[in-house]
Amino acid sequence: MMHGRGKSDFAIVAVKPANKAEQSAAELVEQRAETKGNANQQSACRTQSRVSVSQALERIRQAFAVMTRGKSRMRESCMYGSARGAPSNGRPYRDRREFIALLGGAAAAWPVAVRAQQPMPVVGLVNGGSPDARRAPAFRKGLNEVGYIEGQNLTVEYHWLDGQFDRLPSLMADLVRRRVAVIATPGGNLAAQAAKAATTTIPIVFSVGEDPVKLGLVASLARPGGNATGINFFAQEVTAKRLGLLHELVPKAVRVAVLVNPANTPTNEAALREIPEAARAIGLQIHVLKASTSQEIEAAFATLVREPCDALFVAADGFFVARRVQLATLATRYGIPTAHADRDAVEAGGLMSYATDTVDTWRQVGVYTGQILKGTKPAELPVLQATKFGFAINLQTARALGLEVPLHLQQLADEVIE
Repeated sequence: MMHGRGKSDFAIVAVKPANKAEQSAAELVEQRAETKGNANQQSACRTQSRVSVSQALERIRQAFAVMTRGKSRMRESCMYGSARGAPSNGRPYRDRREFIALLGGAAAAWPVAVRAQQPMPVVGLVNGGSPDARRAPAFRKGLNEVGYIEGQNLTVEYHWLDGQFDRLPSLMADLVRRRVAVIATPGGNLAAQAAKAATTTIPIVFSVGEDPVKLGLVASLARPGGNATGINFFAQEVTAKRLGLLHELVPKAVRVAVLVNPANTPTNEAALREIPEAARAIGLQIHVLKASTSQEIEAAFATLVREPCDALFVAADGFFVARRVQLATLATRYGIPTAHADRDAVEAGGLMSYATDTVDTWRQVGVYTGQILKGTKPAELPVLQATKFGFAINLQTARALGLEVPLHLQQLADEVIE
């Protein structure tokens, strides 16, 4: 037997077997060695695909260290049974095969480990209200529709203000500083405006009750321009309809109190502009009450005791959504029928609500957020206008107030809570 060196220091040359028997035996040994080598390679690939990049690099470094200790070791391994068919205990080409398998496994592990270590995009969701069981799942459903699953390929940070809008500047500054992928502000003018004031680069997806052009969020509905887009859910456009339904439920009402949030300037101004006009059209008198804190809500109801009104019309506002339980509790205590711009307030004990289907708008915000994560620019997504509206009545509250709900209103309602 003879050995030689070719172009590579690791090339190995073996003499041709002397006869057919030796050739057959050599082929059998070669097949077994190759089968074993392939199995080892596959096992190494599977194992290495599960390790991190640092571990793969460490293995490669060790392999090079072994090889650079001297090429004589490789040549020495060939001295024992290099002729195919000679007894060798599986030694021929072992070091070389293990090295090749190591490289193959490391190469397979590299992209897997890199993908595993890549951070998922972060979406910052900011809402002026408090957590509930319907809106956040609707947002996630919208994300799912375009291929994003929370916890698997993206992270959602939920920031519920619970009516504390003074937190907005610092919160938005933090989201911008950390360069979140998208800022989502479903259900609130103030949050959307705060996001727009904080960044001109990070995409913003909003849902607002006012005209987003007048709010300064977009250039136009069809061509938003800039870094923001979303949904307009017509909070004020349905005001007259809601007030009319309240009057049908409380037909003897003459004087109606209107609760607005002075801290939410755009919504407050729109409410004070539209509600009196709608009230005059159906012969109602309006008494305006203002509240932007829980204590001021208490004070507003105390005013209703001193200056009685026949019903309370709660203006559309994220703060009042967050304080819906407090509002329902006080309305029950003082026996005041209430009309809300949010279905959850009726579930909490309010008399009725008529408004845009907020759950559907949250879903659409999720859809737009996912599309932006996939690469679509906000400027390419037109502002959508809500098309779903809901009318809800709480019959239990009506009975407690001594009100009889007409059959036609029960049939008209999208939801009747017993």
